[in-house]
Amino acid sequence: MEENMERPENEDGELFEHHRVVASKGQVPLRVDKFLMNFIENATRNKIQQSAKDGHVWVNDQIVKSNYKVKAGDEVKVLFEHPPHEFLLVPEDIPLDIVYEDDVLLVVNKPAGMVVHPGHGNYSGTLINALIYHTDNLPSNSNERPGLVHRIDKDTSGLLVVAKTEAAMTHLAK
Repeated sequence: MEENMERPENEDGELFEHHRVVASKGQVPLRVDKFLMNFIENATRNKIQQSAKDGHVWVNDQIVKSNYKVKAGDEVKVLFEHPPHEFLLVPEDIPLDIVYEDDVLLVVNKPAGMVVHPGHGNYSGTLINALIYHTDNLPSNSNERPGLVHRIDKDTSGLLVVAKTEAAMTHLAK
């Protein structure tokens, strides 16, 4: 393990867990870069090695190099200074078909083909990206999705109610 490497942090000093894997009891020693390739979709060995070089790969709460051998029971994490993309909400100027709006809620007509919230493979161009551009400080629901009381599938069009205050979120969720 690498000793005395500085812990990478953002301005707030917070790191965000992007991946976490605990090696199974039968795990034979395997380089951490090869180990992670089995668990991270679309990862290349080069990207994992660069992440390790940058201090983003941790085993048992210690920064490791890409040649570290993962053993049974090791807890392997990939940590970055930014949230995972599905939680990284960026306001985008996307036109909205707002049917009704007041101080506490709005009703938007979502077109078919528009994804409601960011998730794997859909990190931008979502209704949430448009809503946070349109309205400041939307309250988050239990899944950290601002304003959403409910959702509909990407290929479904229809009306969605969006809470603009904590009180509205609580009331509408009931």
